[in-house]
Amino acid sequence: MTDHDLDGRRVLAVVTHYGVEQDELVVPVEHLRGAGARVDVAAVSEDDVVTLVGDRDPGKTVRPDLALADVDPSAYDLLLVPGGTTLNADALRLQSDAVAIVRAFAGSGRPVAAICHGPWALVEAGVVAGKRLTSYASLRTDVRNAGGEWVDEPVVTDTAGGWPLITSRDPGDLEPFLREVDTALAAVRR
Repeated sequence: MTDHDLDGRRVLAVVTHYGVEQDELVVPVEHLRGAGARVDVAAVSEDDVVTLVGDRDPGKTVRPDLALADVDPSAYDLLLVPGGTTLNADALRLQSDAVAIVRAFAGSGRPVAAICHGPWALVEAGVVAGKRLTSYASLRTDVRNAGGEWVDEPVVTDTAGGWPLITSRDPGDLEPFLREVDTALAAVRR
């Protein structure tokens, strides 16, 4: 599973209520919880989150732990931003609470991990300038226009600007993505 003991580490995942890619939320949450981390899922409200598989087929339903408006970003060690095209990621970047959470993590030097279309929230938050990152290929122009360097690699970890950013392209990259998330989370000073 993981080579790191993540006991006591706290992770926040931010999503909307419909369309998050199932494996980009469920697999990291289960993986991190299995390694000892406490993971909270925050959504627009505390209504159920309906995930999708391949942006089309119904996936698992996830019960959020809290609403985005109720999040205290300082209580967490790492932020997870899963994707899911326009149904989740595009809608998430329109949520001012989610954008504020991204800014709080980047501004405090704590790690942010975003996969697939998740980096859209980082673009909206204005935190990708000077960062090297990857994402689903359709975001490359948005990332470049926001001042980031987009690359086509399975996982990219960048520490420029004083905060770690871990990004991956899609659910096929979950293994290296989670390896880098574990490493970043284990390195967080408590």
